[in-house]
Amino acid sequence: MRVCIFLCLMCWARSENKRPCLEFSDLSIKDSFRDLFSPKMQVFLMTYTRNTRNCAEPLFEQDDSLNVNFNASKRTVWLIHGYRPIGSVPSWLQNFVRVLLNQDDMNIVVVDWNQGATTFIYNRAIKNARKVAVSLSEYIRRLLKHGASLDNFHFIGMSLGAHISGFVGKIFQGQLGRITGLDPAGPKFSGKPSNGRLDYTDAKFVDVIHSDTDGLGIKEPLGHIDFYPNGGKKQPGCPKSIFSDYKAGSCVDCDDFKKKSCPRLGYQAELWKDVLIERKKRSLRTTMFLDTTGTNPFCTYYFVLSIVLDDTMKDGIITFRLLNHLGRIEEPRLYANNKSFYKVQEVKILAQFLNDINISSIGLAYYQSSKQQCSTCQYRIQRLVLKSVTYPERPPLCRYDFVLKESKEVFLNPCTCKPEEIQHTFFH
Repeated sequence: MRVCIFLCLMCWARSENKRPCLEFSDLSIKDSFRDLFSPKMQVFLMTYTRNTRNCAEPLFEQDDSLNVNFNASKRTVWLIHGYRPIGSVPSWLQNFVRVLLNQDDMNIVVVDWNQGATTFIYNRAIKNARKVAVSLSEYIRRLLKHGASLDNFHFIGMSLGAHISGFVGKIFQGQLGRITGLDPAGPKFSGKPSNGRLDYTDAKFVDVIHSDTDGLGIKEPLGHIDFYPNGGKKQPGCPKSIFSDYKAGSCVDCDDFKKKSCPRLGYQAELWKDVLIERKKRSLRTTMFLDTTGTNPFCTYYFVLSIVLDDTMKDGIITFRLLNHLGRIEEPRLYANNKSFYKVQEVKILAQFLNDINISSIGLAYYQSSKQQCSTCQYRIQRLVLKSVTYPERPPLCRYDFVLKESKEVFLNPCTCKPEEIQHTFFH
């Protein structure tokens, strides 16, 4: 009995010593109404590490000392939300923290400026965003005194938070390690000079993901690299057909990135930092187009098929499918299978697959567009080349000198391409 009482007292003492976890400010539309008459602005910082992944703690203690779990020598990711007219907690927040900590052993600082973002007056939120940046700069200077490095700071800002990240970067004259802008806010920022919005000069590496350019997101490229998932709609200064060029397989070669794949959207984008910074110095804009699926993990896999045609083939449809090593057919989404072949010797077709494929054979078919189809007609194909756009380091697959019968699919067993064929097909 005495042992049980002792253990209970021990558990009670431990629970008394454990401080409560910090919580993100959970406001409501009532706070937006209050802001109309009594505006307020406050910034709270919530710190997570792998030791405290389920319990946010303050960055600095009440005695002004640094949180013991914060390791100044590690990377620090700052998460900054955007405009929140009804004050709710960002739904993406906890999952974002979890994914980042699974990815790397780091410090995460969640910037809670909900008391300042919760307002019906968008212009007021923009003014508050400037104040948030100044407040964060003061915390950063304190961290630098504890041995932290600007180069280890990675700011990830959502919407208006992306521009806050840029304002912080300007205060420190572009010496932050990285800024990632997630759908930077467009209203009041589109068309503004670089000192009034997020810009590639705000950090050593700036990557931007544009996913709402036809709504509240900014359209113009802002970073060392700008990603436009599922098209990104219109980009000022670019031909209206640029996304159609991409879908036609005309923009699938990443010549400057031959040693690696095309740059990847997300946390790993900094692996291409050096070449992207060098491109920016040469005034070269880097914009990346990609499509996603509608379900987790949202990734797709791209292949481009190049075919040297028979000169008797004119308008028609070319389709292809892939047979994997298990004998299962993988159906693609073809971006452009309707072609006008008049005076065209080579055709490229871009295709998207839901799975990465270990290819055993390629299914190919040709169908005449005209009503006068010819079931006995045959067409000699000089060369077929299939290359992975997602993993360009993989050797392309080729098939040479074969016959296609109209309206009849044929499965071809490919071989590794000759080096001269790779050079001719993809770099000329």
